[in-house]
Amino acid sequence: MSEEMKNPAQQPEEQPAEETKAAETGAAPEENTEREHKKHGKEKKKDLAAELEAAKAQAQAAEAALSAAKDQLLRTAAEYENFRKRSAREQDAAFNNGVGFAVSQILSILDTLDMAANAPTTDENYKKGVLMTLDKAAAAFKVLKVEEIPALGLPFDPEVHSAVMQQPAAEGQESGTVVQVFQKGYKLGDKVVRHATVVVAE
Repeated sequence: MSEEMKNPAQQPEEQPAEETKAAETGAAPEENTEREHKKHGKEKKKDLAAELEAAKAQAQAAEAALSAAKDQLLRTAAEYENFRKRSAREQDAAFNNGVGFAVSQILSILDTLDMAANAPTTDENYKKGVLMTLDKAAAAFKVLKVEEIPALGLPFDPEVHSAVMQQPAAEGQESGTVVQVFQKGYKLGDKVVRHATVVVAE
């Protein structure tokens, strides 16, 4: 028999894998385990940092999208409000144009009634009927916001008055004062339906 077979107790014992690895690396098994843990910890930190950066980027993108949507909503609301106001103005203008046209068509009738009311007559019932008609016309004009343009005794205003002649100023009258009204003028809001036809002091 060989010496190895004769004395098995002298054969070298097999070392565990960890001890073999430790022997090869020159470090104890505990040191290798700690090194592995540190390595995994660093990798996890890197992963967490990457996830955090991605989450921040997503949050910033969501915030930018929200801000853009908010701005778009505000612009849309402003545009709608402007459209609503413009539509209301156009409707009011169209209504006022219709009222102004209708009033201009009946003013000549009121002029005739006004002359009839101021004409001398012995028939009181007739005159009373004419005055009642004028009162009803005035009430209707008030509902429609049609107003008579003030003229007599006021300074001449070319925006609302139309002068047909001038006459010498009487004592106490200032030049440019309206001294007589030939035909009443009317306005609807700020719009002149008909200028007042007047005589002005020189």
